[in-house]
Amino acid sequence: MSDIFTTQDWSAPPKDLSMPLQALWWIRKGEFRMGPEWEEAHRIVVQMEGVEAFDWVHALLHWIEADMGNADYWYRRSGKRRTAPTVSQEWEHMAMMLSDGPRH
Repeated sequence: MSDIFTTQDWSAPPKDLSMPLQALWWIRKGEFRMGPEWEEAHRIVVQMEGVEAFDWVHALLHWIEADMGNADYWYRRSGKRRTAPTVSQEWEHMAMMLSDGPRH
């Protein structure tokens, strides 16, 4: 994916990333699993409930949690739909879209 996510060995995401992208950074660092990185991503997205990008990432967090009813609720709130069959593929789609499209 984009070079903005090649910093997984850092202790924190680059500060020039948008907050939704910082949440995605934490999700990837946590290897798409529940844990402290998931908690940090969740902390970020709940700060801006009602903002489309934050609600969209919130949906992915609850998919990771395997709480599909909650995930579907946040997809509806964000006005988005699932576009991929797996969490990691959905993450790639979100990261690309929230990074303003594909980078070459």
